[in-house]
Amino acid sequence: HGLHASLPGLVVRTVATMSLLDVPQDVKFPEEETKVLEYWDKTDAFQKSLRMSREEKRPIFSFYDGPPFATGMPHYGHILAGTIKDCVTRYAHMNGFHVERKWGWDCHGLPVEYEIDQKLGIKCRDDVMKLTIKKYNEECRSVVMRYAGEWKRVVRRLARWIDMENDYKTLDLPYMESVWWVCKQLFDKDLIYRGYKVMPYSTACSTPLSNFEAGQNYKDVSDPECVVAFPVIGADPPVNLVAWTTTPWTLPSNLALCVHPDLEYVTIEDAKTGVRYICAQTRISQMFKKETDYKLISTVKGKDLEGTKYTPLFDYFTELKGEVAYRVLVDGYVTDDSGTGVVHQAPAFGEDDYRVCLHSGVIEKGETVPCPVDDDGRFTEVVSHFKGQHVKEADKAILAHIKTTGRLFKSGAIKHSYPFCWRSDTPLIYRAVPSWFVKVESLKDRLLHNNAQTHWVPDFVKAKRFHNWLENARDWAISRNRFWGTPLPIWRSDDWEEIICVGSVAELKELSGVEVTDLHKDSIDHIEIPSKMGKGMLKRVEEVFDCWFESGSMPYAQAHYPFEGDNEVFKKSFPGDFIAEGLDQTRGWFYTLMVLGTALFDTAPFKHVIVNGLVLAQDGKKMSKRLKNYPDPELVVDKHGADALRMYLINSPVVRGEELRFREEGVKDVVRDVLLPWYNAFRFLVQSIRRMERDGEMCAIEEGLIKSDNVMDQWIQAACAGLVQFVRQEMEAYRLYTVMPRLLKFLDDMTNWYIKMNRARLKGNFGVEESRKSANILYNVLMTLTRCMSPFTPLFCEKIYQHLKVLQPEDKQAESIHHLPFPQPSLEAMNERMELKISRMQAFVEKGRNARDKRGISLRNPIKACSAICQDKEVLDDLKELEAYVKDELNVRELTTTTEEGGIVLRSAEPDNAALGKRLGKAMKEVSAAVRKLTNNELKDFEQKGSIDVCGHTLEGGDIKIALNFSGTSSFMQAESYDGVLAIFDMEQDESLKREGLSREIVSRVQRMRKFAGLSMEDEVEIFYDCSDETLVGVISEHAAAIRGTLRVDPLPISELPSFAQVISKADEEVNGAKIALTITRACLHCDPEKCRALVPAASAMEQLQAAVAAVSFDHKANKQEGAAEAGKVSVSVGGAEVQLEVGTHVHFTLAAIKNATAAVSTWHAWAHVRFALVDIERRAAAEVRGRCSDL
Repeated sequence: HGLHASLPGLVVRTVATMSLLDVPQDVKFPEEETKVLEYWDKTDAFQKSLRMSREEKRPIFSFYDGPPFATGMPHYGHILAGTIKDCVTRYAHMNGFHVERKWGWDCHGLPVEYEIDQKLGIKCRDDVMKLTIKKYNEECRSVVMRYAGEWKRVVRRLARWIDMENDYKTLDLPYMESVWWVCKQLFDKDLIYRGYKVMPYSTACSTPLSNFEAGQNYKDVSDPECVVAFPVIGADPPVNLVAWTTTPWTLPSNLALCVHPDLEYVTIEDAKTGVRYICAQTRISQMFKKETDYKLISTVKGKDLEGTKYTPLFDYFTELKGEVAYRVLVDGYVTDDSGTGVVHQAPAFGEDDYRVCLHSGVIEKGETVPCPVDDDGRFTEVVSHFKGQHVKEADKAILAHIKTTGRLFKSGAIKHSYPFCWRSDTPLIYRAVPSWFVKVESLKDRLLHNNAQTHWVPDFVKAKRFHNWLENARDWAISRNRFWGTPLPIWRSDDWEEIICVGSVAELKELSGVEVTDLHKDSIDHIEIPSKMGKGMLKRVEEVFDCWFESGSMPYAQAHYPFEGDNEVFKKSFPGDFIAEGLDQTRGWFYTLMVLGTALFDTAPFKHVIVNGLVLAQDGKKMSKRLKNYPDPELVVDKHGADALRMYLINSPVVRGEELRFREEGVKDVVRDVLLPWYNAFRFLVQSIRRMERDGEMCAIEEGLIKSDNVMDQWIQAACAGLVQFVRQEMEAYRLYTVMPRLLKFLDDMTNWYIKMNRARLKGNFGVEESRKSANILYNVLMTLTRCMSPFTPLFCEKIYQHLKVLQPEDKQAESIHHLPFPQPSLEAMNERMELKISRMQAFVEKGRNARDKRGISLRNPIKACSAICQDKEVLDDLKELEAYVKDELNVRELTTTTEEGGIVLRSAEPDNAALGKRLGKAMKEVSAAVRKLTNNELKDFEQKGSIDVCGHTLEGGDIKIALNFSGTSSFMQAESYDGVLAIFDMEQDESLKREGLSREIVSRVQRMRKFAGLSMEDEVEIFYDCSDETLVGVISEHAAAIRGTLRVDPLPISELPSFAQVISKADEEVNGAKIALTITRACLHCDPEKCRALVPAASAMEQLQAAVAAVSFDHKANKQEGAAEAGKVSVSVGGAEVQLEVGTHVHFTLAAIKNATAAVSTWHAWAHVRFALVDIERRAAAEVRGRCSDL
């Protein structure tokens, strides 16, 4: 319904109807997001995308999602990891892959058991046995999915697409059976064995923990410390070895002392008591404060003390170990940075103690280590003095006992960092426990090799943290002495000589004759297997798997591999293409995946990893429900929206593996700085297209490169193509932390540069073709940006797409933006030279804005002139070519560019100390000082030649950063230096500049009133003012053309306000200290009294005519009365008689048009054409511009 004039190079299709719905000025993002979620639910958008990619037989992109526990609510760490996963998998789907996204639940382990222990008041293992394992496990099962509903609600609200209905649970028989299969494979490869290991042990939970778990919850605590004497047997005169410890409860289990073989040890005599002691020479300070307190007797090496026998502190194990224990051992792990240099050895309670005693023959491999502490952390009857006491509570009693024997040299308290159980929040101990191990140490070389084949973001986690962990990996204890978990599928004879591992339910039935439907302890512990060696019946071992073994089996167990489905499909999806979790999983899930993948298939089970850092509270502390030091995630989403939270998280250092101190204010800033400008750009485009549709000027949107002579059109299309290419390149490398800044930079370019500089074109001020062209380009780049952003802000992108897709041919419209392919870069549109040119203009403009800020001069106030001084002529040519934009953006009247410095430029230099330090070493300090002293001429010479000799060293390029400084004397000049350019701005304000600034202030006040009144750009208004200040009144008259050019109407004095006018808004404003009252009314037709007098001569009839004309519904663009067949005519009824009026003769649209109809129209068109000439023919010769302006 409009013009058919074609743009050059385009095939034009007219738009049949007004198809775009209006977009309101105000938007509540959370409400809009809820509508999108409902739309997704209604259209089954996620599942439909999976069906589409499956039917299209796309290649598989394999994604593994680590299972969380459902016994707690999701926190920001979960939300962050989930957002990263969602971004990558959405991108992969849009990039042509089939991406199954299957949710999983970690259902076993301590988190669940701890809940039940708290609920039922269970304190020890015996309490569970009294309850029965069956009832205990039933209780565990009942709470496993406690918060599953909440998880589903939060995951959906955060717009994550993942299948939570067809999920996997580690408690399901298929999953557990695959875990058995994994164990069987390792067992058959001789990678599983039973042994003792000193491990972190939770006495509250009665189970050992992995080193990873033990490292999760360190606290600064105060513990007792003591120095204890151990008399040397047969020494004459008597002498005591002295050992220091912070765990007095381990002293009853002492079996040896250990010294460093190469340290110097001294015998010293107490000056007061005459008692002699042996300690490290460097640790005498631990014994005595002053040199006068002791006398040095002799010095020996630690190795000379090896084998020295001493009197046991307690006699609990003398009968058992008296022959081989209670002697001095030597080992390099002993240090002299604390204590006495003599370490007491309790092999049941220290990892190094166990290793040293085993190596020295104090204990034997496979034998039961003396361990007088039960599963609940209480002393057994072996330690008769302290039987039944919890070890941590027995410290005081033990010290008191030692004191009575005269063996306590000194005691006190020490504040240090100590591990606590991450579930029960109670102190851990180290305890030797029988456990089943995976022989990780034998796999070390393959683990390192397989890790080298993977790609990590950030890379330092792979190269440093994870590599080091693998390099120092020790055998992995995979069993736990608990109840709720996958039982180890190991059956053994009473003498442990026959051990078998069962790999499936079918194999268990074959061996035992019992068919099971559940694999938990209470369902299989009674099952016995006949011995093939004549050893009676084999019984299952008591332990269950560490839940990390279960989650590490996830790639196989989630698919019930190898028992179910097509194994060829599994092979196509293994190893996984992508995983992502937090930095804390380096020693957790990432590690267990790698160990099992290597042990099973000699490959890393994943190809790409994104590792996020930790999300902390705003104060830098760990987020704590107890402390309430962070806002509820759901409340944040309800207030600001899911897209804002997602963008805040993924555009932060946390995506680079660093920490993030969460600030709700940061989420709010995303709404203000990103989503609102984006929305306003979208709204402006919609209003522009609606205006063209209404006026019959709109043609169908064309895709691809739009040919244009306009510099900004060329630039924004080139920048858009570059953006797509960059996003694709970086997403292929999984670098989200580079993608988001670039996307946001383009959004800024689009909103604050392209739209701002083309607003007049889009409004139609330069003709239909220019309006069409700029709208088409803006539509294309906005849609491309929206598609690029859709993996990151899926909800808002969906809203924009659903609104704008109606302008596309039906065969190109998708039901969801997430069903579309990711954009391809337009190679034809790429223009790096143009991007560089505009970036130089932007840099200069930014410096101009900085200069204004420093002088406190608003952008509304024009300034006289600005200059660019630079030795790079290309930079100056670029600025000169874009002079019209520079002048418009900076509101400056004149721009000059020159290479001549005229004695006002003074260079200063700053060395790149980081680069020079690496290259020059110690000489860097001297060179750095000399660089700062280089003269202006020396630095100018360096710029020309590209190198300079300083203190005998040749410096080049980036070794020196040069700044240009203004050395002129004018106080009105503000200079800014950047990238070899000195930008100088003349800030002196004369009267004409001030008056022009006042006119812009008046325009600003009116525009603000329009915005608050909710008016769109399509709404025509009339403006009236009431002001007694002669200066302001004069400014309105003097700058009438410029005011009219922006507001599209001349402001009139309030005395001209008709009685029939419909007032929209009133405001009392103050401009430069002067008061002015502004009134905005709805634009309407007005009679020209002189021309209408002949039609209705009576005065009363003239008033009726004016009221009737004002009430006419008139389309001023079409120049016709609504419902009328003929343009240019208006028909009204006055006193029962029909009156015919001609538009432009008898009536005019707006009162201002009547005042000076001919002048107003001609001035408007002249101003528009001059502006078009200045802005849009930059490449034409200056003479041609002057000629056109002269003609106009």
